[in-house]
Amino acid sequence: MDILASIPSPGTSEIQLGPFPLRAYAVCIILGVFVAGWLGGRRWVARGGKPGTVADVMVWAVPFGLVGARVYHVLTDYQLYFGEGRDPWAAVRIWDGGIGIWGAIAGGALGAWIACRRRGIPLPAFADAVAPGIAFAQAIGRWGNWFNQELYGRATDLPWALEIDNNRDTGTFHPTFLYESLWCVGLGLLVIWADRRFRLGHGRAFALYVAGYTAGRFWIEYLRIDEAHEFLGLRLNNWTALIIFALAVVYLVLSARLRPGREEVVEPDRDGGTSDTAGAAGGERDGGSAGPAESVGVAGERGTDAKRAGTVTGAAAATDGVGAPVAGEGSGGTGSPGRPADIDPPNAPGERD
Repeated sequence: MDILASIPSPGTSEIQLGPFPLRAYAVCIILGVFVAGWLGGRRWVARGGKPGTVADVMVWAVPFGLVGARVYHVLTDYQLYFGEGRDPWAAVRIWDGGIGIWGAIAGGALGAWIACRRRGIPLPAFADAVAPGIAFAQAIGRWGNWFNQELYGRATDLPWALEIDNNRDTGTFHPTFLYESLWCVGLGLLVIWADRRFRLGHGRAFALYVAGYTAGRFWIEYLRIDEAHEFLGLRLNNWTALIIFALAVVYLVLSARLRPGREEVVEPDRDGGTSDTAGAAGGERDGGSAGPAESVGVAGERGTDAKRAGTVTGAAAATDGVGAPVAGEGSGGTGSPGRPADIDPPNAPGERD
């Protein structure tokens, strides 16, 4: 077919650095993880969390996510690795391509849950913070499919058709990697806007990301021609997208009704108190830079000073002139001295009831 223009595919998917090959697929994943961590960290601090927390959680989430992504891919495309003429060891060579986003999200969520539980952090709040970064990470990671000349769509003569010559197919095809990459960029921007506009909390920003991604993945998956299992005329990933989309929408609706608003405190201190950010905010609301504990201490010191001053004044009044009546004495001066009202008034500032 005659075409006006096309997107060329790279001639190689790796660069040799001495004895070590630098694979473009791995570089795309690493760049995506970096962007997700950087943006997620900024959003977490803006929500009241501590710097460095997102990086600590990612130490758990990223390995779990990679393992989950590969396991899902191998289980759903087992025919590529097991059977006559297949190499089972290829199942562990993740650098050659082949990961499943569904497994990546599930595995990453498990790792994040473990890390958040160890730090006393609510997982929904953390998921809201990192949701746009995950979308941008996927946008970058999809370019690894371009380097590997894989996961393209049906043949087409559109001006943005992708040139393929990989010893399996030759010609121009729909660049589904590009479609998904652009979709994820738009989705990340949508989540950021919606989060600011509606102050999404309790996992709703993450649910919006999930619903948006699965909606786009459904039609993109429909274009692909790589071998996949089908059920009732639809690819397995299409059914997965439909089910997860429905669950995400249900969560959005129920969460908005049951838990409106956004979390006030997202990261408690290790000793069980509120976060440093919340403590500083409390001090500013009291009218100074001191926190609530310091304000109570200052008030106590002022109360103690007032009590001491009252005691000295009362003592001076009691001894000022022989036979002078003191508050609490009888008018004839024969009664026993009473307690001066200005020496220790009830509920003086700084005292407890």
